[in-house]
Amino acid sequence: MTALIIFMILAVLLITGMPVSIALGLTVFSFLFGFTSIPLDSIALKLFTGIEKFEIMAIPFFILAGNFLTHGGVARRMIRFATSMVGHWYGGMGLAAVVACALFAAISGSSPATVMAVGSILIPAMVKQGYPPQFGVGSIAAAGGLGILIPPSIVIVMYAVATSGMVVTDAEGNSVMSASIGTLFMAGVIPGLMLATMLGTTTFWRAWRGGYPRMPKATWGERWTTFRQSIWGLMLIVIIMGGIYGGIFTPTEAAAVSAVYAFVIAVWVYKDIRLRDVPQVLLSSAAMSAMLLYIITNAVMFAFILTSEQIPQAMSAWIVDMGLGKIGFLLVVNLLLLLVGMVMEPSAIVLIMAPILYPVAVKLGVDPVHFGIMMVVNMEIGLCTPPVGLNLYVGSAISRLGLTQVSKAVLPWLMTALVFLMLITYIPEITLFLPRLLGLH
Repeated sequence: MTALIIFMILAVLLITGMPVSIALGLTVFSFLFGFTSIPLDSIALKLFTGIEKFEIMAIPFFILAGNFLTHGGVARRMIRFATSMVGHWYGGMGLAAVVACALFAAISGSSPATVMAVGSILIPAMVKQGYPPQFGVGSIAAAGGLGILIPPSIVIVMYAVATSGMVVTDAEGNSVMSASIGTLFMAGVIPGLMLATMLGTTTFWRAWRGGYPRMPKATWGERWTTFRQSIWGLMLIVIIMGGIYGGIFTPTEAAAVSAVYAFVIAVWVYKDIRLRDVPQVLLSSAAMSAMLLYIITNAVMFAFILTSEQIPQAMSAWIVDMGLGKIGFLLVVNLLLLLVGMVMEPSAIVLIMAPILYPVAVKLGVDPVHFGIMMVVNMEIGLCTPPVGLNLYVGSAISRLGLTQVSKAVLPWLMTALVFLMLITYIPEITLFLPRLLGLH
């Protein structure tokens, strides 16, 4: 009954169109004043201690790095490199879009930013080459979702923050610690590359069926030139991943290094951003960071209320008693997250749902790392589903197609992503192989 009251309050506030962050905060305070006797000073204490986690600092730094690279010409150089490598195949520019999205995802950490950076350049170019605009926007809107799966990913950081410090028991009664950001980053590599390959295969097949144009094959000299021009942007991937797993710095320190590196590259190496434009980049990054941190703040309070009322534990016992089992539970979670993903933003979903579902998953024998990547893949699909799929809105703005047209255009790639979700859900080794190989898990 307590859980029902809490979620009813939240649902009513969200239906009114209220922002998620404010709805979470009002839900907490409405429940506090009306249904509990928890002292407000404990809430105030939790409010501050909940957001003083070192890992949270990674979020504004990754946002800043992504903004420097998005405002600069890094995406344009990566697109040239990708086009030189695969442009001569069927649907070459579509394949180049998928490759460019995968590369840019590895330095931006944001799906909408990836769609905007790659789509604003490639969609007009594809239309000029004779591709239908639906083909371009469909492939790029779907491939842009790689931004939250391929590390570094802001949503992966959100999952680590939401479950940080939670110690829950598995089916045998053993204590299980939450997954670290570094382990989750490495766990996202193989799934990210696998999904990029599957999306590329769908792109190739549709282009071959449609007889879409192919570009002249680039010489190895041209490929080397485009690679050399994009090398400074690509080096950021090496710096972040190599630094974290080489033991040079933590994921949060890696985020700070990436922000400084992106600033140097954009301003002094590529010279795409003038010094007088830097304050505007800083301001937009601060605004986006403030929005996410405000959501985190209210989500921390929401999770505190749930924990104090023993709701995750009660739900865990209830689901276990239902006899759903591991397979049934994962199927229900996927359906739930896909439905919620249609109407809410990924970061908010992870912050609300992870503290509730995580203890149940561990109780049923699901690995915390595997569960985290499965949640992220669900969020990725949610970015491409109406009515609130952010990638669809960005694609619509770039292509000037209606939201309904963009939603139909993305369907073939969306079906591919759903097949991939089933593989990730029921074959955990896809996610866990690399962290185990490197001794991280």
